[in-house]
Amino acid sequence: MYVAVKGGERAIENAHRLLAHERRGDQNVAEVSLAQISEQLSLGVDRVMTEGSLYDRELAALAIKQARGDMIEAIFLLRAFRATLPRFGATEPVDTGRMTVRRRISSTFKDIPGGQILGPTFDYTHRLLDPQLAGVSTPEAPATAEPSAATMPRVTDILGRDGLIESSPQADADLPVGDLTRDPLSFPAGRDLRLQNLARADEGFLLALGYSSQRGYGRNHPFAGEIRLGEVEVEFMAEDVGFAVPLGAITLTECQMVNQFKGSATEAPCFTRGYGLAFGQSERKTMSMALVDRALRARELGEEIMAPAQDEEFVMSHSDNVQATGFVEHLKLPHYVDFQSELGLLRKLRKEFSDNAAEISPPLQEAAE
Repeated sequence: MYVAVKGGERAIENAHRLLAHERRGDQNVAEVSLAQISEQLSLGVDRVMTEGSLYDRELAALAIKQARGDMIEAIFLLRAFRATLPRFGATEPVDTGRMTVRRRISSTFKDIPGGQILGPTFDYTHRLLDPQLAGVSTPEAPATAEPSAATMPRVTDILGRDGLIESSPQADADLPVGDLTRDPLSFPAGRDLRLQNLARADEGFLLALGYSSQRGYGRNHPFAGEIRLGEVEVEFMAEDVGFAVPLGAITLTECQMVNQFKGSATEAPCFTRGYGLAFGQSERKTMSMALVDRALRARELGEEIMAPAQDEEFVMSHSDNVQATGFVEHLKLPHYVDFQSELGLLRKLRKEFSDNAAEISPPLQEAAE
């Protein structure tokens, strides 16, 4: 047994060295830098920061490099590092209404206060490979790249003035905000915990759930009320000076979905809301998040729960890609004892089946004769 353990340790050490060798790749090819990953693979960095729950572009780029581009492994690495950091307190709620906007679109109104800003997007590009990107290229400078500092009212406020959309659900200011990173998940969960869970959730999982809700597996006919991308200032209440001080600005994507609601015996028909917020430019994530957020409000709005996207426990218990990865990938680890136990049980059951079949066969054969 001791020899087997030692042999396993040497195999694992060799596997780690081989992993480092494979990560580096061909030594004749220049090694990719963290700055290159951060600047040129920015959407991947944004996803790792969002689902890793840590806003640090350099660390996210390092995680992607160390994980050889495996995004879920990179998210795992970033979360593990985050768990080692001290916590000094909580920042003030960010005000996305004061966002310095780089992109802002609405599919509900053509003309909105402040105007629509297409910004950097794949929405209108041809899905054709660009051979020029295979070499060194310098793209043409945009007509304007300056973000708008003008305060832009939310599109949902236009509907709110006429009472056509529900008021934004308000949390009780006296109740503490839940923290999934410190407290175990329990049900039923408040919307604060649900939104935290969705922000950290796997993008692909949320995308599939959001798509399912649009195909009829849930009461969800959405319109993108507004999607905005830009920089928001983060403030921290400094008790020694008695007021909030700015810590800096972070890039966020916010999505507000407008959804149909037929009303009830006590509520007039109106539009309802779904909400998504994520680090960086993460439009697909925030849209999916908003769709699922609205679906999870079914019980709150008195709707019948009939679809997976409406099932709070199903969604929240299976959305975390780090937890899901660990549970799936642990199957690669040794299960020799468990399997031998199952194998022994299966052989015993098959022997009992054969013995019973042998006892039953002669009487049946005599009856047939």
